[in-house]
Amino acid sequence: MRRVPRKLRRIHNHDLGRLVIFTRASIRHRVVLHRPYFLGFLFFLMLSGCGSRRPVAGRQPPPAQPTETPPAKGESPNRSTSVPESSAPLPPAAPVAKRNKPAPAPAPFGYAEEGNASWYGVPFHGRRASNGEIYDMYKLTAAHRTLPFETMVRVTNLDNGKSTVVRITDRGPFVDNRIIDLSFAAAREVDSVGPGVVPVRVEVISPGVDPTSGFFTVQVGAFRDRGNAERLRDRLSASYSPIFIQQYDSPDGVLYRVRVGKISGEDSAHQFSDQLHDRQGFTPFVTRLDEGTPTGGIR
Repeated sequence: MRRVPRKLRRIHNHDLGRLVIFTRASIRHRVVLHRPYFLGFLFFLMLSGCGSRRPVAGRQPPPAQPTETPPAKGESPNRSTSVPESSAPLPPAAPVAKRNKPAPAPAPFGYAEEGNASWYGVPFHGRRASNGEIYDMYKLTAAHRTLPFETMVRVTNLDNGKSTVVRITDRGPFVDNRIIDLSFAAAREVDSVGPGVVPVRVEVISPGVDPTSGFFTVQVGAFRDRGNAERLRDRLSASYSPIFIQQYDSPDGVLYRVRVGKISGEDSAHQFSDQLHDRQGFTPFVTRLDEGTPTGGIR
């Protein structure tokens, strides 16, 4: 077996053929490289070099997909206003209204009036109102002399512009120069609790309500002594008819109210009230005759 000189070293053998480089060999010895093997070796080196220079971005993992919100966190906090899901396309969202007060709706038949508003709470709280329900001072209600029960009205404090919407449930106030008696809750919304009496504008907002139709009567006096009420009735009965004595159990005691006439239409009732004022010197109040209570209610 032929021995390989010590000064010769085999450095590569990758099944591409034999590549032997003689180092420190005699100049007489040649390096033998077969051309096909040499070209293959160069091609291999090029592939290795290209593989080591791949862009870094090419080795980055794909971006993570967004995770779904857990059901507990994805629910709308306003559950009472949530809309059930539907496969139909949703209509375009309506523009969000500004939180300013809406413009007052026009009152039916142009009914609006201005005057003073008072308010009432204790000791009327828990007592029966003129429409038959128990008065609750913490609900948005009011007493009015002529508007039908259940009429919704907007009351605006003319001193500060604040307004509230109330339901008419009671009759009153039977005090000169006042047009409406607000519940405590309504008075608090328009900031009239402290002043007690404030100038207001009252507008009917219930659809289809004619505040001037129906039957009305005129109250000409209220007495703690029934005998005084009967004497006034007897004096007026010679000229006017019918005349009612309406008993009202107020928190301050029983009152006897004398009321005259059963007039169709509010305008005619006010004309009759002016006649009583001019001829008899009364300070009368026009009030509605509610159905089932021919004497004008219980308040």
